[in-house]
Amino acid sequence: MNGSRMTDCLDTGAFRRHAHEVADWIADYFEAVEGFPVRSQAQPGELLAALPSSPPEQSEPMERILADFRRLVPPGMTHWQHPSFFAFFPANSSPPSVLAEMLAAGMAAQCMLWETSPAANELEARMMEWLQELLGLPRGWKGVIQDSASGATLCAALAARERARGKTVVDRLAFYTSAEANSSVPKGARIAGFPLDCIRSVATDERQAMRPGALAKAIEADRAAGLTPACVVATLGTTGTGAMDPLAEIGAICRRENVYLHVDAAWAGSALMLPEHQRLLNGIEHADSFVFNPHKWMFTNFDCSAHFLKDPESLQRSLSVNPVYLRNTRAEQITEYRDFGISLGRRFRALKLWFVIRAFGAEGLREKIRSHIEWAGELAREIEAAQDFERVTGPNLALITWRYAPRDAAPETLDALNERLLKAINDDGRLYLTPGAVGGHRVIRFSVGQTRTEARHVRQAWRIIQEIASSLRD
Repeated sequence: MNGSRMTDCLDTGAFRRHAHEVADWIADYFEAVEGFPVRSQAQPGELLAALPSSPPEQSEPMERILADFRRLVPPGMTHWQHPSFFAFFPANSSPPSVLAEMLAAGMAAQCMLWETSPAANELEARMMEWLQELLGLPRGWKGVIQDSASGATLCAALAARERARGKTVVDRLAFYTSAEANSSVPKGARIAGFPLDCIRSVATDERQAMRPGALAKAIEADRAAGLTPACVVATLGTTGTGAMDPLAEIGAICRRENVYLHVDAAWAGSALMLPEHQRLLNGIEHADSFVFNPHKWMFTNFDCSAHFLKDPESLQRSLSVNPVYLRNTRAEQITEYRDFGISLGRRFRALKLWFVIRAFGAEGLREKIRSHIEWAGELAREIEAAQDFERVTGPNLALITWRYAPRDAAPETLDALNERLLKAINDDGRLYLTPGAVGGHRVIRFSVGQTRTEARHVRQAWRIIQEIASSLRD
């Protein structure tokens, strides 16, 4: 590449022109995303076939690069910002968050230390205090932004291991979570070094919530076998059904047994901003750590996970490595977040929280979350009243599970019928749903929470579901 063409890549005038073009494309995307199929209709290998097998030797004009982006990438994406995205849990966005991400990308800071980014460090400290107040979490806990709840759960497992390590060797430590917990929970335990045969899946009740009695019995049995119970992860808002583990009872067991308690509220934590759902925190005083994801239901771009610790010393002791080049002279005045997570490098995630909380205001955040819960409740009532449909669980906040159950269909055929229905819905492209299982039977999940979703999208989704279900029986 010659010098002049290399200079073109760094030219701020060209950047300014193309940045305006990109901003216009993003704004157009916000307005037009509803016209895309929600789940990508691309076939495996389709994009690979359209891309050159080797990188270019010479620079290419940005006009061509952006044209190829528009032609190739959006059709190959599942559109998480589509208002008819009712699958998984949301990975949300909003204009204030996107603006903050653009600014953070422009500064391109590596925020590993206070000294490398003082504003990022102190803004993170204040944003965690704001979130603590918004959710009603105990005062005095220390907050840090992680990449995801998976990372926070791994950190909790490490902190629990560190706290218990003085009592026994690691291969004698036991870890407990609900059978309905997210897959990231046992995965985090495995990464932290808990042996596979010491990771317990505790039975759940008819509401799919952890049974405190079963937990107590598992801990008792492990102690009798010479193991040391080290960590319990309770879930507020399980992935499958939105079930809420009973924190007060689980917490009392953990305190009695001196076991570390981590609370995974990755999705449901945002609903704690609503006074009517603060009761879900009953027993939080027994917990050692808590996580929720603003990138799920607080209209903040992925990734942004808020992790709170009652006493961060065990985690810091487990993760702190202090070579001379990372030392600072102000250690007593600041919190160095590098000792709170797996990665040394840290993104400037606090900026988008600052923009989102200020742009929406606490009242605006509560209004959107409350609306999502109301619309899920409305849909649940419609399903309950429908002749050939069955509400299975919920609504748990804004999540329900249901299945198609025509009265003339043999019970043993319903799992296959619902698999066919789900495939037909997602192939249709007008909405996107994901499967679940309750009591050993297939169900279909419906999760309301996308930033741009309105009541009309939920009502339209119900009409589409009925339409497609009817077509399967014709």
